[in-house]
Amino acid sequence: MLLGQADRHLGLSEGLAQCFIDRRDPRWTDHSLKELLRQRVYGLALGYEDLNDHNDLRRDRLLAVACEKHDPLGKDRLHASEEGIALAGASTLNRLELSNTKNSRYHKLEHNPARVEALLLKAGVRCIPKAAEEVVLDLDAMGHLLHGQQEGAHFNRYYDNYCYLPLYILAGEVPLWAQLRTSDEDPIAGVVAALTKVVAALRRRCPKARVIIRADANFCREELFSWCEGQKEVYYAVGFARNSALIGRLDQAFAEARAAHCLSGAQQVRRFCEFSYLTRYSWSRARRVIAKAEVNSQAEDSRFVVTNIPAKGFAGDGPSHRFSAQALYEGFYCGRGEMENVLKQQVLDLKADRMSTHYLVSNQLRLWLATLAYLLLDRVRAIGCRGTDLARATAGSIRLKLLKVAAAVRLSVRRVHVQMSSAYPLKELFRICQERLMKASVSSA
Repeated sequence: MLLGQADRHLGLSEGLAQCFIDRRDPRWTDHSLKELLRQRVYGLALGYEDLNDHNDLRRDRLLAVACEKHDPLGKDRLHASEEGIALAGASTLNRLELSNTKNSRYHKLEHNPARVEALLLKAGVRCIPKAAEEVVLDLDAMGHLLHGQQEGAHFNRYYDNYCYLPLYILAGEVPLWAQLRTSDEDPIAGVVAALTKVVAALRRRCPKARVIIRADANFCREELFSWCEGQKEVYYAVGFARNSALIGRLDQAFAEARAAHCLSGAQQVRRFCEFSYLTRYSWSRARRVIAKAEVNSQAEDSRFVVTNIPAKGFAGDGPSHRFSAQALYEGFYCGRGEMENVLKQQVLDLKADRMSTHYLVSNQLRLWLATLAYLLLDRVRAIGCRGTDLARATAGSIRLKLLKVAAAVRLSVRRVHVQMSSAYPLKELFRICQERLMKASVSSA
């Protein structure tokens, strides 16, 4: 029920239904398009990633209520053999996902990929405060392994397997972009086109915010840098793969780190420096590079970040040393590790890497549905669990502690009664979460 309230707050299922074309004859239709989409997205959020799971879930009356079925008892089915089963089975949901790839009388629920893409972006941007003064966008490409003959499957040397290489763009813990790509493409492929749409949407939501793009060395390309430098109030901090020329700039920093390590006896010693650097061929101009020289008891290490963020920071933006060499690397750039935690939740909790259909377009739809399911769980956490012990919980923990809760469900003609156990240890937190989400859903309506 919490998922339904989060859905109404964002308007996800309503908007998602508008991304589809329903060519079915309503006279012979048991399940509306919105009901099917709610059932699939809520199922993913609840941990049922396989369509086969819905052959049992279709009998779940509380899920039918959450999907806003007008007949949650399943008494008004068109076929008598289906009486008592309110929701759709695996075959119906499978046709929903495959309609773009099948041309038959059974596949009549075609979706518009551009609209679904825009819906995810719109819903994600709505979660960012309008008064935000700075928005950090994290970019990453994550390998989703394939175990079959999926369309577009290619062997990737880094992952040592056949995989897809989807592009994710997040603002904090909020997903804004999830684009499925084949693994034979360069990681930078499609990034500028995606950022053009994302930044435009952010400008409409937060017109006064500066945008800082943060990414690892896979995205260290002139194409990205020149695009950012051509935009107003768009900055970047991107990892830079080390080479002999860069390491040569760290001789003094390493000498100081070695001396300090010997004298202090510390486990590790770091020294930071910055310099202007221009590649021989690939860059159009010299750029600011932050370098880290680290010495520990086992080895020596170096890391580099290229950025156009001014060393003195931004006027009227607090401490002027916020973007000095050490602060930018340790306090800002390393913060992109939080994005890795979000992607882990996508894979471990939402099974977003379950690319088990043959077609690229239907696997892209599955990726979008899993991302929308994560967005619902994130709203339950951000709105309902704000300031509580679950404020920083993972999607899996939210599911386990708030959604997978035993209760007695009784349905009458006019009401649905859900009786929870008085021994439920998080009942007060559940009450707070439910009240907050209800208030948010009512205000959005």
